[in-house]
Amino acid sequence: MNLNVLIILPFITALCIMFSKDLKQIRMVAFLGAALQLVLGGFLLYIYCTVRAAGDTSPFLFEQRFAWYPSLNINYHIGVDGISIAMILLTASVVLAGVLVSWNESRMSKEFFLLLTFLGLGAYGFFISLDLFTLFFFLELAVIPKYLLIGIWGSGKKEYSAMKLALMLMGGSALVLVGILGVYFYGGNSFDLVSVSQNFIPIEAQRIFFPLLFVGFGVFTAIFPFHTWVPDGHSSAPTAASMFLAGISMKLGGYGCLRVAMYLMPEAAHEYQPIIIILATIAIIYGAFATLMQTDLKYINAYSSVSHCGFVLLGIGLLNQTAINGAVMQMVSHGLMTALFFAAIGMLYSRTHTRMVAQLGGLLKVMPFISTVFVIAGLCSLGLPGFSGFVSEMTVFMGGWQNPEALYRIATILACASIVVTAVYILRATGSAIMGPITNNEYTLIKDATWNERLASVVLIAGIVLIGIAPFLLTDLIGSGTEAIMLRVGGGE
Repeated sequence: MNLNVLIILPFITALCIMFSKDLKQIRMVAFLGAALQLVLGGFLLYIYCTVRAAGDTSPFLFEQRFAWYPSLNINYHIGVDGISIAMILLTASVVLAGVLVSWNESRMSKEFFLLLTFLGLGAYGFFISLDLFTLFFFLELAVIPKYLLIGIWGSGKKEYSAMKLALMLMGGSALVLVGILGVYFYGGNSFDLVSVSQNFIPIEAQRIFFPLLFVGFGVFTAIFPFHTWVPDGHSSAPTAASMFLAGISMKLGGYGCLRVAMYLMPEAAHEYQPIIIILATIAIIYGAFATLMQTDLKYINAYSSVSHCGFVLLGIGLLNQTAINGAVMQMVSHGLMTALFFAAIGMLYSRTHTRMVAQLGGLLKVMPFISTVFVIAGLCSLGLPGFSGFVSEMTVFMGGWQNPEALYRIATILACASIVVTAVYILRATGSAIMGPITNNEYTLIKDATWNERLASVVLIAGIVLIGIAPFLLTDLIGSGTEAIMLRVGGGE
């Protein structure tokens, strides 16, 4: 399996989009490219499981390496484990759904689909990178398209939101770069993730550079108090960009915290563990109550993303394998769920021209399919058994309860309590917008979902339900990766 195909395929798709002549050709190329990416992700999963079943216990499979900048010991080094493959499949699913939801985007369509394709390319490169410089390169590659998508195709205060998002993510990237340079100089003058993990970074250096890396990546995953770009960015972004931001981009941060900060600096991870737990718990509680106050559907989903990503950081900070499994499951679950939610909100807005809950009502009677998608996304968000949200959050709670110390038990209890608040705002929004009488006679003329919107929804719902009813498929996939991280982190005790 040549992992470079994951980079080459989106690049070829982008080139074909550039030379496409009309909207029909542009969106067909984008669709075929996205569909092939999902097929490739499935093939990668099959090959990976086959190799593992044959007894290969290497930490990373399908590794490739060649010198990129030899004088500074920078290499193009790629490889995957189960965590990487889970993130790749998530990315491919959201990319395909995003292209389908944007099927009728006619304004500067070539540039729009080109930027969506480059967002996927950056994410794939990030998830397969085993060289910190290469990883940073792809992290930055995914920032600029977000700025342009919001600034050009957004709505409302789009220039302000795009600039705020870009500046905050660039600030997080700056912290990551300083942390990576610290790892380089104290980890044997190497950017190689595997090589650095075999060296011992002095604890004094870890105390300095761990918080830089964790907070830097944490900005991408809405760590408190650096989360304020999330509601503004999501509220102004076009539907596909919101799906990418919440479904993929926010996962770059969680993956970086786990793969880079925790894996390379386990001693500092233990020292900063209480702070991580406290910040994650604040994000969970604050995000839930802030969502309770919102009346705009996009703001509801944006603030709820702050709360749900808090579960990712909580699982990582608990430093046991059960909780880390839950954190990775929550990354996948939240990526699918929030992309589905934003897709449903986009479908509603394109027909009703409003996102205000008070102005909606009775939509189930005129848009049964879209309304059902909205309800499924909401039920997954509040953690209904049978959907991915339940098993991922429950796994984090189980991991939290394994630690007998009071701080971690209290954090787990507060995180559990947030589910009640989540149920309130989800059921209230669903009841007001979907159920009840039709509040506007013009809504009776609205048509239900088109074929492309139905296909996008089915792709995301399939992932949510599959994880919900068969979570072992995901835990078996990521188990070896989280075990390897715990062997490192456990050594810090």
